[in-house]
Amino acid sequence: MSSTAPLIPAAQALAAGASEWIVPYAGGPTDAAPAWAGLQLPRLRALLAQLTPEPLAQGSEYDFSPPHEVALARALGLPATPGLIPWAAHVKGEYGQACAFVTPAHWHVGTDHVRQMASGSELLDEQQSRQLLELLAPWFADDGITLEYLCPGRWLARGALFADLPTASLDRVRGRDVRPWLPRQQGEKTIERLQSEVQMLLYTHVFNDGRAERGLPPVNAFWVHGSGQLAGPVPQGGAVTVACIDDLRASALQADTAGWRAAWQRLDEEVMSGLLQRLERGEDIALTLCGERHAMRFTRQARGPWQKILRKIRPMSLPNLPELL
Repeated sequence: MSSTAPLIPAAQALAAGASEWIVPYAGGPTDAAPAWAGLQLPRLRALLAQLTPEPLAQGSEYDFSPPHEVALARALGLPATPGLIPWAAHVKGEYGQACAFVTPAHWHVGTDHVRQMASGSELLDEQQSRQLLELLAPWFADDGITLEYLCPGRWLARGALFADLPTASLDRVRGRDVRPWLPRQQGEKTIERLQSEVQMLLYTHVFNDGRAERGLPPVNAFWVHGSGQLAGPVPQGGAVTVACIDDLRASALQADTAGWRAAWQRLDEEVMSGLLQRLERGEDIALTLCGERHAMRFTRQARGPWQKILRKIRPMSLPNLPELL
């Protein structure tokens, strides 16, 4: 499943020895109450009991960037304004050039919604994606935008209008009405017109005719995300290795309650247990739990003898993450 920010599997983060962990969708799918019913995460509870929470990083479910992308941007030293985190420039290593990602998509247009049903690698393989890029590139070029293939679900777009055009993360529109998430500032009209031109071009094009013959949904739209500009390389954070993991993301966005519960239990058994052991060996560990609105970071802080005694007498219960995040 295509993403805007660079997320990795927890297993990869473990192998890299990550010390700064960011967990997207820790609070659960949109309807979180059933997902948490009876869910036991003893290692996470034990880990949080030894860490100190920082003030809640508050946001809104309507921010263009979800909390985990903001948290990751801050940890990497990137600009962290929602909607203007320059993920495309960062991932590609582009400096002094405004960039964005463009992801092909399938929209379902109803009387009261325009819903993004699938996008990126869910729709296209490499050959199909390259074919579509070649077809659409001239239309973008007319507006001073060049396209470069990165992977089936993501192209790099270069153009001056992306420097200060806030764009919403792919996570915000997965299976949702895209209208609240469309660009709202200067450059909006260009993107809106390009959408219309692409829809008209592809409506009767042989590209989608072939897809229909194979029982595949048409590609009838695109999503712009990860826009912004970097002046130069971001200073590295020393020995700290940052990891934003994707293990809960797919099931949360697909409202797969059973899959999300199973993924959290695997994280508890395979990841939180390891982080707990590292913490007990005296290593510095930071853990940021993120939801759709807020994020909370937990860090290792020195405690006095009395605080340690209190923790043993009154063990910390797991925070109400669905309500908190």
